[in-house]
Amino acid sequence: MTLRLGDIAPDFEADTTEGRIRFHDWLGNSWGVLFSHPKNYTPVCTTELGYTAKLKPEFDKRKVKAIGLSVDKLEDHHGWSKDIEETQGAALNFPLIADPDKKVADLYDMIHPNASDTFTVRSVFIIDPNKKIRLQLTYPASTGRNFDEILRVIDSLQLTDQHKVATPVNWKQGEDVIIVPAVKDEDAKKLFPNGWKALKPYLRIVPQPKG
Repeated sequence: MTLRLGDIAPDFEADTTEGRIRFHDWLGNSWGVLFSHPKNYTPVCTTELGYTAKLKPEFDKRKVKAIGLSVDKLEDHHGWSKDIEETQGAALNFPLIADPDKKVADLYDMIHPNASDTFTVRSVFIIDPNKKIRLQLTYPASTGRNFDEILRVIDSLQLTDQHKVATPVNWKQGEDVIIVPAVKDEDAKKLFPNGWKALKPYLRIVPQPKG
């Protein structure tokens, strides 16, 4: 099954380190970050899970729930979580899905046979409160993900959902944004009464809207 941006994220039931969940019910009205790990007790995954646990206040601020996945068994997850706390200085504070039969991994196309036909690649899905997939990232097993970038994308998505703007290259929270081309100048005057800087008719820069 090929998933594309705008598709409804597949629902599923699964056992996790925080009990059995139905994914859509668990998400509720929150944004979600679903990310997979090739295997338990591996070094890169250990660092990623520890860092994600440290980011909980940032996720909470944005009304985002994080959830991980590994194709190992639930009992292995509990043992591994102790190693994560010991080595990374942060205990798991989000669910980790046990997916030994690879049902969820197959639903989300997380196994890429030319990389490995046994383990998942490092997939990331950002899912909005309407259960739509808004971002997909795929990393190889050897490269740890940049979770600061994942937060940056969430900031951009939440801002651009609320206002008729797009975010430029390397944009960060609080920096200038771009008025989307679909908004004509006459309409832009109402939306952005303080004006904008037009580098080209299609490239109009404004301060980041508030609220």
